[in-house]
Amino acid sequence: MSKQKKGRYDYTLLTALGLLIIMGLVILYSTSTYNGEIKFHDSFYYLKKQIFATSLGIACMFFVAEMDYHVWKSVAFLGYLIAVVLSLAVMFVGEEYNGSKRWLSLGPLSFQPSEFAKVAVILFLAVLVTNRAKDMGKMKTMFLIMVSILPIVGLVGASNLSTAIIILGIGVVLVFVASPKYGQFIVMGALGIGFMTVFLALESYRLERLEIWRNPENFEKGYQTLQGLYAIGSGGLFGRGLGASVQKLGFVPEAQNDMIFSIVCEELGLFGAGFLMILFLILIWRFFIIATRAKDLFGALIASGAMAHMMIQVILNIAVVTNTIPNTGITLPFVSYGGTSVVFLLIEMGLVLSVSRMV
Repeated sequence: MSKQKKGRYDYTLLTALGLLIIMGLVILYSTSTYNGEIKFHDSFYYLKKQIFATSLGIACMFFVAEMDYHVWKSVAFLGYLIAVVLSLAVMFVGEEYNGSKRWLSLGPLSFQPSEFAKVAVILFLAVLVTNRAKDMGKMKTMFLIMVSILPIVGLVGASNLSTAIIILGIGVVLVFVASPKYGQFIVMGALGIGFMTVFLALESYRLERLEIWRNPENFEKGYQTLQGLYAIGSGGLFGRGLGASVQKLGFVPEAQNDMIFSIVCEELGLFGAGFLMILFLILIWRFFIIATRAKDLFGALIASGAMAHMMIQVILNIAVVTNTIPNTGITLPFVSYGGTSVVFLLIEMGLVLSVSRMV
């Protein structure tokens, strides 16, 4: 294993991350006690699983942070191929949960390949863009780079449109960072809109989501959205108090997952939700600083990819919960329940910390 030169961790990033993890675990416990007791007769069920995943993720984060991030160049393409193969496996032997086939079962453990795909795509594109840095001003190069990730976008998007959007967003940001020209992004944006239009039209349920978004009160599937909005509205400035949510008692289904931000607003109010968003903003700001100070383009692209991932996912989740955009089924990083998500998010943090130590 290659070791990089000794440097200091970005302690601002680590502090914000630590506060976010602690706050996330507290919020998760508060939102999941009812469902845990009803489904598993254990109010700590979700918290215990999340603590285990978080502990594993933190160990992986520091392990990756101590490595020279350049070692990932040699395995980036293999990682991308593995992501494609795993996404294919989900289509044929994946486990279905709440109407979505997104998981692979590995004995007693369930694994969501789309979370691995996000990290794999960041490294794959970072290598691809670095190798073609001199040609990034050419439309052909930009087009070929975006086409290279369409297989994983299509496979993931078949069952998880939100993650497909995140992967596409990561690709656009990384190309934008390395490109000396901006006019080409108008063409790329038009192609992206065309691709998403065709993709939405392929399945009727995706178009149905647009109708539910516009008039949630007219659809049974709009129940969750309405209850989430009730939770947000009832929180006021300071909230009902931690653990005092009414909507989590079966009114917001699976409150510990995609809709957890609505319970944050109900229990902690505008100030609590605002503090949570400030922590995310600090993380995104530190990613930007690390990217601008990175020693080489590869490091800058890794930090930029992590920044794009965090920024897009947080915006999508909050936008869905507030019914600003149609429901896409995306989690809130480090707060929503999900072991696979938190492990790979922390591995991603390790990559960024590895880059920061060489600044």
